[in-house]
Amino acid sequence: MSIPPVILYRYDASPFSHKIDNALTVKGVPHEKVNVVPMLPRPEITDALGITYRRIPILAIGNDVYCDTSLITSVLERRFPTSKGYRSLFPARKNGGSADTGLVKAISNFYADRVLFAPASSLLPWDKIPESFLKDRSALRGSPLDRKAIAAARPLSETFLSSNILLIEEQLSDSRDWLFDTESPSLADISIHFVFAWARSFKGTESLFDSSKNPHTVKWLDRMNDFLKKQRASQKVPTKLHGADAASRIVSGSHESYDIVGFEALEASRLGVKLGDIVQIAPEDTGKLILIQYYASRLK
Repeated sequence: MSIPPVILYRYDASPFSHKIDNALTVKGVPHEKVNVVPMLPRPEITDALGITYRRIPILAIGNDVYCDTSLITSVLERRFPTSKGYRSLFPARKNGGSADTGLVKAISNFYADRVLFAPASSLLPWDKIPESFLKDRSALRGSPLDRKAIAAARPLSETFLSSNILLIEEQLSDSRDWLFDTESPSLADISIHFVFAWARSFKGTESLFDSSKNPHTVKWLDRMNDFLKKQRASQKVPTKLHGADAASRIVSGSHESYDIVGFEALEASRLGVKLGDIVQIAPEDTGKLILIQYYASRLK
């Protein structure tokens, strides 16, 4: 049975796009991509697909479109399992122990994405970023971005990241290859690597990634880079699609049964909704003014 087309909407300057690039590479999932612009408007998404969610990346598998990288990685693991020849984002430990799936997911979502990413973003060269980008991101977060304030806070961000790099150094101090001593990189490796690799690419961060101070962490970063490079060399290069072509394939594609998602009546009651309600959802942190209509009636 052929797999439905997998299409990734992304752009090169988006670190979260690279997180999903790397997840697709680790799993070995063939896919195509649509390179979009960093700022709105994105008619290839909003007009062609009717999706007003403004964050990138977005992943489509057939007719199913997924937003948010935590959801995307979970879906990739479910829809492209090891039983069908794909690598796992939750590989077994080298000693034969089972995968720490719950903790790995928590590290990815609540630590890498929410704790590490914000201070890493302050290391960007904000003095060289175009005013139009600042205005766009100010609208996304709901308050103005102040270049001077961000620059003044950089030493504090560096200190925070330095203390967290020491934690990773401690985790790797027994010379294991991967963070959870797994047979191959897990989602935890992917999630922390994309933040550190991004921060490491900025000028002035050499002291954070000093191999004399944090040798295991630097070797792990380089090892992860080498692993991804080798994997990509053995895989088909993703085809670039135009937005119209991608939308046509998504709209005409098939979708999986929504029974797979399920409807949890207790959790719904805690949110004050019931089966059949039409609800609006928004991100918890930024982009709260961008709402998405979600049809709970599909979740049967």
